[in-house]
Amino acid sequence: MINVAENYRSVEERVSEACKRAGRPRSEVTLVAVTKYVDTERIGQAIDAGACMAGENHAQEFREKLTFYKMRNCPVRFIGQLQSNKIKYLIGEAVCIDSVDRLSLAEEIGKRAAKNGVVQDILIEVNIGNEEAKGGISPDAAEAFVASVMEIPNVRLRGLMCVPPAGEEARPYFRSTRMLFDRLRTLWPDSAIDTLSMGMSGDFETAIEEGATMVRVGSGIFGKRDRK
Repeated sequence: MINVAENYRSVEERVSEACKRAGRPRSEVTLVAVTKYVDTERIGQAIDAGACMAGENHAQEFREKLTFYKMRNCPVRFIGQLQSNKIKYLIGEAVCIDSVDRLSLAEEIGKRAAKNGVVQDILIEVNIGNEEAKGGISPDAAEAFVASVMEIPNVRLRGLMCVPPAGEEARPYFRSTRMLFDRLRTLWPDSAIDTLSMGMSGDFETAIEEGATMVRVGSGIFGKRDRK
């Protein structure tokens, strides 16, 4: 039987050790508990063990669990692929939409946010491996894309998110994304860009060593999950 609390504490310890190896304070890295297909009872066990940020992949599931997250005072991010018609469920509720991968989506987020009288934080998803079957902005197009996003009212760009190609050594991709992140912060020094989300259950320690400020861990905390 999966011991969620024990798993969470183990992951937290590994995050801390990776920060030490990288010469970074633990406070520089946010651990996001990825709660896709996880019931609220087990999410509650993770929160009780210290989890203070959740990440949902599906808009409908986000809606279904939102009251629970509010009751537990646990902020939740949206980290999955997003269809424009589901934006309305997230505006002002997700602390950040982490997977913006096209300008039309960013513009619609801005329109919805303006209508609701809020400013919505977002991350840009970078297709760091230039994979044809994966969403995200090409690294070569990132600067122009950021420039366009910066002009959208009621949208606040906080940084980048990436997922390296499966089955390949992740470190070079993490390093490339960190270099892009640093370049964007140099180009827009007065912006809110401060978040580099990269690394999941199988490679989050490497991501921390390469500069991630946020890691997303699901199966490492909750075990293998069955699809709904």
